[in-house]
Amino acid sequence: MQNFACSDNRARGLFQFYGANRTGRFAGRGIQLQNLPQNHMEDLEEARGLVRQGDYDSLSLLYDSVPNVLSELIRTAFVPREGMKFIVSDFSAIEARVIAWLAGEKWRQEVFKSGGDIYCASASQMFGVPVEKHGVNGHLRQKGKISELALGYGGSIGALKAMGALNMGLTENELHPLVTSWRDSNPAITKLWWDVDRAVKDCVKQRGKTETHGIRFEYKSGFLFIHLLSGRKLAYVKPQIGENRFGGESVTYEGVGATKKWERLESYGPKFVENIVQAMARDILCFAMDNLRQFDIVGSVHDEVIIEVEPHTTVEEINGIMGQAPSWADGLLLNADGYECMFYKKD
Repeated sequence: MQNFACSDNRARGLFQFYGANRTGRFAGRGIQLQNLPQNHMEDLEEARGLVRQGDYDSLSLLYDSVPNVLSELIRTAFVPREGMKFIVSDFSAIEARVIAWLAGEKWRQEVFKSGGDIYCASASQMFGVPVEKHGVNGHLRQKGKISELALGYGGSIGALKAMGALNMGLTENELHPLVTSWRDSNPAITKLWWDVDRAVKDCVKQRGKTETHGIRFEYKSGFLFIHLLSGRKLAYVKPQIGENRFGGESVTYEGVGATKKWERLESYGPKFVENIVQAMARDILCFAMDNLRQFDIVGSVHDEVIIEVEPHTTVEEINGIMGQAPSWADGLLLNADGYECMFYKKD
């Protein structure tokens, strides 16, 4: 492998990886991968081939930024054994499905049941008109999408801005009406936020037990425990009733903050709901992985599994297993999408 100058350490490491190990084999089993750069290149396989050949001169000639190319190729360093293939399967809108099911938001559950587009359906619910992707009132879908991504856990104008609402063509004056419209269109989810908020506060104040929506809250030995429907518990250290930045009542607990130091953190109903929903989504993934135990699961990323399989195994077979709900989530409508590949990538 030839020497080259590269300012991106991850990219340099990948070039060395391909040069030293042409198989690119996973070094373990069931690796939990996080925050790998996404790949957006249309000629991903061709660029990967040049790296495998150690042809840095061609990479420099064909691409503006070799470090960016190599960064996008990090995922592709993982390949199945000879004669095998990868199937990558992930849940479709898992958090949106779990919160709709937990809150009992019926119209959203009907959208999932019919296989509809949740962004179109949300925009239609918010604005009271039919919305179709690339069709009638299609311009409203983007407003539905940004609202879904930003507002599901109590977000407001700041969350919309953080999700890039202003960069997507929305104006400042449109943001507050979007928040109001989304919450009015999702009364059951909004109620879930504040029911959880009240249950947590009562639990901490009384140092006892409370319950809402099947979720149990318990104060014990200086901890707030949230008993999930899956049977697992979330724990919060030394919870107290405090005052938030707006002068209102809030729950605080000790944990690692943004500064990576141990400090007292503040939370409230929608944030606890986010913790609950994401934890149960993870439990559903673990249930799916247990159901897939006859296959060789080599990695997982958030709501996605990477499975090494024989050539005859189909994507539909894996997705069908992924789409099975656990017994504690009766009525939850799950769906999985997947694809097969000869090296790991985002489809």
